[in-house]
Amino acid sequence: MIDRMAVGDYPPKHHIQHRGADGSLRWEHCITQFGFDGPYTITYHLHRPHEQEPIDIHVGWKVPPSDAPSPPLLRRHFRSLELPEGGTPVEARTPLLFSKDLVIGIARPTKDDPFYFLDADADTLIFVHQGKGLLRTLLGDVPFNTHDYVYIPRGILHRFLLEGPQAWLVIELKGGLTIPSQFRNASGQLRMDAPYCHRDFVRPRFNGPLDEGIRELVVKRRDRFHAYRVPHSPLDVVGWDGSVWPWAFPILAFQPRVSSIHLPPTWHGTFAARGALICSFVPRKLDFHPQAIPAPYPHSSVDVDEVIFYVDGQFISRKGIGPGSISFHPAGLPHGPHPGAYEASIGRSEVFELAVMLDCYAPLTPTEAALAVEDPAYPTSFSERTS
Repeated sequence: MIDRMAVGDYPPKHHIQHRGADGSLRWEHCITQFGFDGPYTITYHLHRPHEQEPIDIHVGWKVPPSDAPSPPLLRRHFRSLELPEGGTPVEARTPLLFSKDLVIGIARPTKDDPFYFLDADADTLIFVHQGKGLLRTLLGDVPFNTHDYVYIPRGILHRFLLEGPQAWLVIELKGGLTIPSQFRNASGQLRMDAPYCHRDFVRPRFNGPLDEGIRELVVKRRDRFHAYRVPHSPLDVVGWDGSVWPWAFPILAFQPRVSSIHLPPTWHGTFAARGALICSFVPRKLDFHPQAIPAPYPHSSVDVDEVIFYVDGQFISRKGIGPGSISFHPAGLPHGPHPGAYEASIGRSEVFELAVMLDCYAPLTPTEAALAVEDPAYPTSFSERTS
């Protein structure tokens, strides 16, 4: 998705014989997207990569029901850090909002995955609110830190190794994740005026075949979890070549745009997905027109549900929210700053906020877990009579 990588030991052409020093044949494994018409990566294994035997392991997060009733149309605030912690990354996810295109949730895992995991339904984008560790994949290791995005393409076998307490925003993207097309030039390279460059992405560190002694694999398909036993380590890759690979991206590597007047959220767009734009709000200078109003103007996005995950800093447009807060403003209701924030922003020259925002085109539905940590006073907090 970013560009092509080629690491380790691989033959001069795909689909031809590749042998080790002892003459043994390597097994080619093609990981493709959109059939054979999309991006792909080819790995080369010591053993047959397609041997799995079904076993019983009951593991996985609670998948939101597709027929869940839609609650009343309200602006909502969820205190995500009130959700309990515990479990492995595959067990710890709590879905909070979902649509036909994506699922937005929280995970607070406390221990490493004891098995390998493969999501065949969706690409996964994690924002690490707190924590650090290592994403281990068959393509190599991706170290991550607090305030990193971590991306795992669908179909990529992996597990997490954690360091310290963790709190993640987890987004399942059923239509995949891409770089917005306007950030690329005709050759596919990131443009010099894009809000980031190729160097900002932390690539997988490939060290050759690895055997951790793990022989269990969990696969998610059609929102069900299936467990298998494999006869050898699936990390037996000697080399690979392709464009489908995991990465980490520090949110502070995003280069914000500044204008004389307030820019719409699309200028903060970082990643694109089917039915959604994912934006990064980072510390930045504010509008410099002498009569500028830096706070967001009230607006009616009649085609978009807006979700903001508040990470850190000062939020000039909202009161009563803090790190870990998630605001959900559905299409159909005008939304904007809390009382007093619009006027108070006049004259400010910079802001020190850190947040992740999603503009979603398919309507989102809150889960029971989200409503259990909802701030009941939030819907009326926009009225001057109650503020």
